[in-house]
Amino acid sequence: MATVVTEAVTAQDYEQLRRLLAVTDAGLAQLDVDELLAELTLRTRELMGTDTAAILLLDSSGRELVAVAASGLEEEVRQGIRIPVGEGFAGKIAATGEPLIIDHVDHSPVVNQSLIDEHLAVMAGVPITAAGQILGVLHVGSRVPRRFSVGDIDLLRLVADRAGMAAQARQSRLERQTTVALQRSLLPARAPHVPGFDVAARYVPGAEVGVGGDWYDLFVLPSGHIGVVIGDVVGNGLRAAVVMGRIRSALRAYALETTDPADVLTRLDRKIQFFEPGAMATAAYAVIDPTGTTLTVSMAGHLPPILIEADGARVLATPADLPLGAYPNAPRRTTEAALPEGLLLYTDGLVERRDRPLPEGIAELVASLRADTADELCARATAVLHHKPATDDVAVIALRRSRHLALR
Repeated sequence: MATVVTEAVTAQDYEQLRRLLAVTDAGLAQLDVDELLAELTLRTRELMGTDTAAILLLDSSGRELVAVAASGLEEEVRQGIRIPVGEGFAGKIAATGEPLIIDHVDHSPVVNQSLIDEHLAVMAGVPITAAGQILGVLHVGSRVPRRFSVGDIDLLRLVADRAGMAAQARQSRLERQTTVALQRSLLPARAPHVPGFDVAARYVPGAEVGVGGDWYDLFVLPSGHIGVVIGDVVGNGLRAAVVMGRIRSALRAYALETTDPADVLTRLDRKIQFFEPGAMATAAYAVIDPTGTTLTVSMAGHLPPILIEADGARVLATPADLPLGAYPNAPRRTTEAALPEGLLLYTDGLVERRDRPLPEGIAELVASLRADTADELCARATAVLHHKPATDDVAVIALRRSRHLALR
């Protein structure tokens, strides 16, 4: 006859279960990210019987921890306390990725003066991680000497896991909001007015990569020349958008110094090599002469421009030099051509597909264009997406010789 052996459930087991449920209940899922982090610090403080609990997350540089939620240390959040990674209690946890307990709080293991001002006697902390990446630190402190157990550290790890998921969501949300705001500020909703030309532009964020580094620009120079540029920073997200903004501003500055597009891209490449190490971008920069009849263009690893003619469109054959940031002192060349009815510049997200060669995508684009208005040119260009979400960012800018405005 089989004997079933059971063990009595102790009060300690029930307490541990209660503590686990307190930080995993479904009610927390209804909170937004910031509310969730604040609630986790409050519950952690109550469950562990400590005087303080705080969550610090890495800033965008990854070099400093910033207090974002606290219970018993609310002043840290209000003051935006920052702790360098590797320094002090929290900084050491972030640097090593390991839990840490200190049984005597003073200036030796602690650099945050507010922890000392709170007269904390002991502290325990664990790293906050998600997908193997350290995102921050969760720590608790007590004014009364006590010994933190293995169970206490396990509970902190459980809270840190929950905080890690929230922190990752918070980071993604803030980055996307910042990226979208930055990109919208750099890509005007309406194309600028250029005498003698009808102008239009489109930007379509990629469904798979989100907001990236595609950009366009158009400006009239003091000499009367018209500069038109399109580019694509390698990568996506906030980093790509920030680099895009810097490249756009620098190109404008260099364009004021010379009307030679190859010279402008050479200077821009040097700037990227020095100030944006590791960044890379493609670009097509064209300069139209004051009469509006001649186009000079230089290509930095970008797809060829399309010339709009009275009876259709054609690709302008241009040498594709190396992308910006690819190799120091890369030579840059120019191509000069008569400008017919108009010009269309675009990024690779418009024509590149996994299931077909790139030349086929360009050929389809060319076949879809004719001498319409600039806005109709952009509409026809983006129609090659066939109502499917773009997998990569798409930027398009079109110039069409105006029938109503006289050239200068």
